[in-house]
Amino acid sequence: MELGGALESSSLVELTLRRLRHEILSGAFAPGERLVEEHLTQRFGTSRAPLREALRQLAEQGLVEHLPRRGARVAELSAADSDELFALRHVLERHAVQAAFAQPGAANLAGVTSAWQLMAEAARAGDAFVENNAHQRFHVEVVALAGQRHLLLAFEPVILKLQLLMAANLRLESEQRDADEGVARHRRLLDALATGDLQTILGALDGHGARTYIG
Repeated sequence: MELGGALESSSLVELTLRRLRHEILSGAFAPGERLVEEHLTQRFGTSRAPLREALRQLAEQGLVEHLPRRGARVAELSAADSDELFALRHVLERHAVQAAFAQPGAANLAGVTSAWQLMAEAARAGDAFVENNAHQRFHVEVVALAGQRHLLLAFEPVILKLQLLMAANLRLESEQRDADEGVARHRRLLDALATGDLQTILGALDGHGARTYIG
């Protein structure tokens, strides 16, 4: 009986976590917006316990901030934070491809290609949430090419914190640019990876320029 209750509680936390994460990354809640427990329990039809655990996990992922005596809010990164995180992402990705392509030859790009395909499909469907997740997965798969577990463990929290900014990028691109621009930019990086030539890849990575299209 106790086991069943624990499983039910875990399922409620997971469901609440997915729904709240979806709403944050799809723009239903803006960066800096307060997350009022009473409103959220009514909105999601859940109790406070699974909601608080979901908020705790989202805070660990960098999507939510807890404020002393003021509850929780959607995380809001400063321009300096954004610059630092994008620079750190770039350093880690450069290190990863240098390790992966130290010797000429083809790498297994199945994971990167699959992520790009999902990103392209989501862009065509206008699904910003799925596109953002695929965008995150694309960059994780690039770093995974190095086959270095600790490098990947160092990279994952950086890319998680950047998800809010990636979501903002995608919204800006849909408003200000061709909807396919983000997909095309990642295709150019994928094509460079497919050459197996380190200098070509580093040039494409340097030109990827994530920070240059933040509004």
